[in-house]
Amino acid sequence: MRRLNDITIQVDDRFGTPSGGRLQQPARSQPQKLRQNPRHRGISPYALKRARRLAFGVSLLALMAGAPTWLVVSGKGAQWTEAARTSMVDASAKAGFKLEDIYVEGRHRTPREDLIAALQVQRGDPMFGIDLAATRQRLEEISWVKSATLERRLPGELHVLLTERDPIAIWQNQGHYYLVDKEGLVVGDQVQDFPDLPLIVGEGAPDHAAALLAMLASEPDLQKRVKAAQWVSGRRWNLSFDRAQGGVDVRLPEENPTDSWHELAQIEKDQQVLDRKITLIDMRLPDRLVLRSSGGAEENSPAVEKAKRNAKPGKDA
Repeated sequence: MRRLNDITIQVDDRFGTPSGGRLQQPARSQPQKLRQNPRHRGISPYALKRARRLAFGVSLLALMAGAPTWLVVSGKGAQWTEAARTSMVDASAKAGFKLEDIYVEGRHRTPREDLIAALQVQRGDPMFGIDLAATRQRLEEISWVKSATLERRLPGELHVLLTERDPIAIWQNQGHYYLVDKEGLVVGDQVQDFPDLPLIVGEGAPDHAAALLAMLASEPDLQKRVKAAQWVSGRRWNLSFDRAQGGVDVRLPEENPTDSWHELAQIEKDQQVLDRKITLIDMRLPDRLVLRSSGGAEENSPAVEKAKRNAKPGKDA
């Protein structure tokens, strides 16, 4: 069981941390010596009390589930329903079903303060007064949280299982940088913690990042040299490569960009075109490769025979 930061959350002090920086698991009551009771021979008072409380909790859950139906059928209305539920919750708290500990699994990047704010509980709250569905919804509104599962473990423990999002790229947008996941969602802005993630630029780029990275990964040697990728006019990618003499931009076509990507890998393997004194490789035309040198001149590379494709060339952006 992994607790929040490997700890048990102490909810009575709003999850405060002692001076040592780690919260300690609260001590549990030790079972008392067995009593030779004719009625409960061999069962400790602690175990017997716990069993009775659990039985009470199960019965109370059944009543809480059935009470609203009975009240609606009987025509008493929503006001009586809420009053009955409140009364049952209060009765459960008096019977000992109060929140004592919270255990959290799966938390790695979710900010602690966001987690505390979403839980909205404190020690002593009635266990049956915690709205698990509403709490789960609040947790899943945290940008890092993909899904959350909550479970009451009677008499007084709340278990939370988080599944967090994994960032796959850094998105530059209007001068700011954000982490995005494979679904294109922004999960945070702590980009300094992920220096090795690829950089994508342009409006709408996160929505296409997963497909881009899958394409790049199909040619890993060439992928290592990609410095950034720009999503152009909502249609296609421009790739920026780094080299000692300066950068090289590659314009991929709108249609069948993966074919062009494989072709570029083969050209680079045969001719080391990325190391030549060029600044631009335009692959948008279906039957030729256009190169622009550092001096500004353009040429159709005679050494490259591009495969004929039926795809229409994308418009320049």
